[in-house]
Amino acid sequence: MELEQCRKEIDSIDEEIVNLIGRRLNCAEKIADIKEGSNIPVLAAERERQIIGKVTEQTKPEYRNYMKVLYSLLFELSRSNQNRVIKGKDEDFRAIAEAMENTPKLFPQFARVGCQGVEGAYSQAACERLFKTPSILYFKSFESVFDAVSRGMCDYGVLPIENSIAGSVKKVYDLMISHKFFVIRSARIKIDHCLLAKKGTELKDIREILTHEHAADQCAAFLDSLENVKVTRFENTASAARFIVESERNDIAAIASRRCAELYGLSRVSSDIQDNGNNYTRFVCISRNLEIYPGSDRTSIMMSLPHKPGALYKALSRFYALDMNLIKLESRAMPDRDFEYMFYFDVETSVYSDEFAHLMRELGEISEEFRYLGSYSEVVG
Repeated sequence: MELEQCRKEIDSIDEEIVNLIGRRLNCAEKIADIKEGSNIPVLAAERERQIIGKVTEQTKPEYRNYMKVLYSLLFELSRSNQNRVIKGKDEDFRAIAEAMENTPKLFPQFARVGCQGVEGAYSQAACERLFKTPSILYFKSFESVFDAVSRGMCDYGVLPIENSIAGSVKKVYDLMISHKFFVIRSARIKIDHCLLAKKGTELKDIREILTHEHAADQCAAFLDSLENVKVTRFENTASAARFIVESERNDIAAIASRRCAELYGLSRVSSDIQDNGNNYTRFVCISRNLEIYPGSDRTSIMMSLPHKPGALYKALSRFYALDMNLIKLESRAMPDRDFEYMFYFDVETSVYSDEFAHLMRELGEISEEFRYLGSYSEVVG
């Protein structure tokens, strides 16, 4: 009976809380109208500090941290509600709206596309999955792809950003910080690694294997099973395969695709050597201009946050308050800044939804630096 009585009391209290929070949010909407008319910022940091100080003083010492967390969340919800009421759109959102209006309804089929590597690279497969007939330009480094797009040498660039086994391609994320670009589409490509060598070479003959570091990570169990074999990191899996052909040695092999075996006339010493058969790499297609194609249901953004407790929590609470699914969170150290990070978010949300517009109006308020990277859809190959 005591438990049941306590639960009834909690139910009664919850009814009061719901009514009081509703009244508080209603007052916040009235304040939003006043702020919009007087061009006053939504965030009132000093006012929030005063309220938190007051309510914690009125609370038992053992409950004060709980009360601080509760009111911090309440402020986040209140500000989110005020931003919903305020109809003003900043410059970034106007650019998004214009891109949605002016981007062609069909994704381009023919384009000059840059990617890292040589013919036979997995990036080439991504290019061909994204575009019907791409004119592909190959570059030695990821940075060269970014540069080619920014200079207009290529219409688009295709870059790997994460693998289902090896994780994020950190070099690409680091370059994202220092280059201006927009993501217009992504592709998820099935990866099947093979051990390739000159015809007549057997597994027992191999003393050195050349491959890209991520391919080596994806085939770690296979490589660990080999004895007295050196693994040498190479700039690209297809480049490693081509090097085997050009080399006079018969004791070296490369980890690359089946396509490379056919392209360079190599034999498959072993097939499907990745640790997991469900091995995919995700590529993004980048552009110098903002293009938003119909059906875009994923958005990428970058933010640097204040270096203080709760900064990331406040950002994450916005996604939660808008009921948005956060499908990627990556942090990278910012160059020339001590202990400061750039956070990369992928959010699952339709670009046409009210929640998307709401989010775009809010995030700049809580971040020190905010970059909208684009809204797009993903294809699977």
